[in-house]
Amino acid sequence: MMNLLEKEYDGDHPMTDQQLSEEVSRKITEHSNDLRKRYPILSYQNAIGSSVMAFSILGMLVSGSLYVKGIIPAWLCILVNALMTSFIHELEHDLIHRLYFRKQPLAHNFMMLLCWLARPGMPSPWVRRNLHFHHHKESGTNTDVEAWITTSGNPWGLLRLLKLVDGFLFGFANAVRAPGWRQKMHLLGKIIRLNTPLGFLYWGCWYVFLGYHLYTLAAPLLGMDLHISAATLQVMNVVDSAVVIVVAPNMIRQFCLYFISSNMHYYGDVMPRNVLQQTQVMNHWLLWPFQLFCFNFGSTHSIHHFVVRDPFYLRQMTAPYAHKVMAEAGVRFNDLGTYRRANRFAMNTTQFSSRG
Repeated sequence: MMNLLEKEYDGDHPMTDQQLSEEVSRKITEHSNDLRKRYPILSYQNAIGSSVMAFSILGMLVSGSLYVKGIIPAWLCILVNALMTSFIHELEHDLIHRLYFRKQPLAHNFMMLLCWLARPGMPSPWVRRNLHFHHHKESGTNTDVEAWITTSGNPWGLLRLLKLVDGFLFGFANAVRAPGWRQKMHLLGKIIRLNTPLGFLYWGCWYVFLGYHLYTLAAPLLGMDLHISAATLQVMNVVDSAVVIVVAPNMIRQFCLYFISSNMHYYGDVMPRNVLQQTQVMNHWLLWPFQLFCFNFGSTHSIHHFVVRDPFYLRQMTAPYAHKVMAEAGVRFNDLGTYRRANRFAMNTTQFSSRG
């Protein structure tokens, strides 16, 4: 295959970044078309998407039931459901791009609702759609709210770690730090809007869980007598089950996803709408524990920036070929220096600003 960087138009002028991007998109699209012809089952896109959804939801229900009945331990239920929610996140991302049931709004929106119910700590997928479309248009620029939400562009420290682990608490901390009451109230209003209603239930369970178990651990150490009513025990039984079945798996998935996503996207100094600068491919073996719970996101998401129309499972299939084409065009691979540079594209960045 001719190296894309060596190819010239009219024999005189080297390809621009825009032309390189278009060539990469064309080649990956042709390859995915070949795969669709080779494997006719890929033409049943709606059936595949709904089957993965049914499998994931059923997997969460079965593992949750086995945990409640005492057949499997909490840690196993958490890990299984974290894997299931990683599938569901990929489905939601495809649904945002209307890759399933495009012409059947009832089925499409029902799948969107299932995604939200399985991942209640996230804003609704209908709200995320606008943010995500803007992310594709202005990826890595200061207006790319979705990338910033995942911590892209923030220097590493306690606040960034807090944002990776607990975006709700970080939101309040960020509002408190904001200059002026008008900005504080604006951020608080945004937190309320993005977390209504499921987010408040999700984070409420988590904070009640932490508070109750911290109290039961600390009270004896402090010489305090524990007085817990039967009603409280019943409520905590429900809360504990919700944390094991839904909350903890999603916290693991979200941490892994944000850790990978925020560092494979460049932020703050990329050329507007230059796809070659927006992302890198992160498939280093050291990252596999994180990739496991975000469905190999670091290795395949860059492909999506070039070819939007392919669903997540097809990106996995095109990855070996796509990576070769992208590497020839100059897309970076495993630029681990991004952790030190707060995700700036420039390799020699020594100073940067952060939106907090």
